[in-house]
Amino acid sequence: MITMDPVVRECDVLVMGGGIGGLMAAIAAADAGARVIVAEKADTRRSGSGATGNDHFVCYIPEVHGDFEDFMRELKLTQAGLNADEPVLRAFAARSFEIARDWHKWGINMKLNGQWTFEGHAYPGHMRTHLKYDGRDQKKILTREALKRGVVIENKTPVAELLTDRAGRICGAMAIDVSDTVPAVKLFRTKTVIAATGSANRIYSSCTPAWMFNVAGCPACTGTGVAASYRVGATLVNMDIPAIPAGPKYFSRAGKGTWIGILRDYHGKNIGPFLEKPSREHGDITSDVWPSVFRDKQRDGTGPVYMDCSELSEEDMQYLLWAFTCEGDTSLVEAMEKQGIDLRRHMVEFGSYECTLLGRGVEIDPHAATNVPGLYAVGDQVGNFLSHIAGAATMGRIAGERAAEYARTAEPDDRVENHPVVAERRAFYTALMERKHGSSWKELNITVNQLMDDYVGVYNVRSETLMSAGLKYFGDLRKRAESSVMCRDAHELMRALEAFDLLDLAEVVCLSALERKETRGGHRRADYTFTNPLLNGMFVTARLQDGRPVISMRPAR
Repeated sequence: MITMDPVVRECDVLVMGGGIGGLMAAIAAADAGARVIVAEKADTRRSGSGATGNDHFVCYIPEVHGDFEDFMRELKLTQAGLNADEPVLRAFAARSFEIARDWHKWGINMKLNGQWTFEGHAYPGHMRTHLKYDGRDQKKILTREALKRGVVIENKTPVAELLTDRAGRICGAMAIDVSDTVPAVKLFRTKTVIAATGSANRIYSSCTPAWMFNVAGCPACTGTGVAASYRVGATLVNMDIPAIPAGPKYFSRAGKGTWIGILRDYHGKNIGPFLEKPSREHGDITSDVWPSVFRDKQRDGTGPVYMDCSELSEEDMQYLLWAFTCEGDTSLVEAMEKQGIDLRRHMVEFGSYECTLLGRGVEIDPHAATNVPGLYAVGDQVGNFLSHIAGAATMGRIAGERAAEYARTAEPDDRVENHPVVAERRAFYTALMERKHGSSWKELNITVNQLMDDYVGVYNVRSETLMSAGLKYFGDLRKRAESSVMCRDAHELMRALEAFDLLDLAEVVCLSALERKETRGGHRRADYTFTNPLLNGMFVTARLQDGRPVISMRPAR
């Protein structure tokens, strides 16, 4: 069964997801005088892809970098500046130092030995754009700062659906309380929503398919903010070319920029042309520039590819082990200790992990606003801007400020309790919970993975015939799953709704990839084998209009 919480929660700003972007948005909106609620699937103290730490923060500091335009030119060459609309990228860069200063003041150590230190993800001889910092306790600290400002945090409460009024404006949201065995529907009446639920992980198979949750990002981040935004008319962008994370093979711990070493082949020959010796200041940027290097080398027989740290000084080796803890890679350190792996003597094989939709998703403007009035989006779920954790934090602040300003003139909607979407979705959830026989959410999730791998994969070639067949199978899967998936408790209902969100996004990925009639990066087509220069800087967009997907292309702004 599924119950209905009789209390409709009221706020000016509802933040959907309590990761880095969500907490920074909540703090900013509260500072601007708004009544703020954060609805978080897990617990904001340790949730999202920044749950256990990070150690790089893209940041422009005038006293370090000098001219802003020089910084922007360099930023656009890094992985943090790719696939971005420049006005959004500029809005972020202009305020990034402000966030770094505040974080340091709040207790997140942004300085090494009292200095602003830039290291990693950099080309030799070029300006460095990534500030090195210790982020191991960042989520606990941001949670504390939000609570100090009166932000209400509803943990174990994933938002499932957004609600709009008759004019298409955000008016509320529908969430599921999963804190007990029996799930309960919670309704929120709000003037604005800031979607901040992270990237869509678990949409492709894990690098260890038997272990679905062995993924590089947070396995609970399944693109719900992207899917829910799409269902109410928000435009999605750049869904056609997924991201490829990498790190120690099979271990699924990302953060390759933390490593101080050189990528080398079996015989010890350097893979990339950027460094001859390990460099703490730069890191080996080869896999940033060539993200498919590990699969490419395996496929053509010239692999494996290893990370070689054997030339590090003792000081740099201790620094590297410390940096792993800042990044949240304590499990990696523990695993190497248990298995007797000594980075002074052993190279570590690197590999690609499951593809994600990191930095692919909702289209925003420089104020973090979407095309749906009252809806904002920040963090890894944004499709025309990334800059990783710094981007989430900085655009989170901008979104919070703008949402609070919007809320001051917006009127609440009285029909949330009787909204047709609430009635329809509650009936669907009830059907899932009341079935006595059927398939599990795991079967649905794994089938989405298999179809994505086989018909719109990144490591396999794509084509119109393959992707058209995949679309047909996604449609078949939806009909079958809606009538057969069963859930026995709140946890299984949450996982089933995640899998249905992934199915929504899988169809958008397929449609977007069909629209890009060329080969570009990880999007390799058998029927369009070359990169078309006329499509340089062109983004594929997708939105629902009258219940049907509309796919088009536009130039990057």
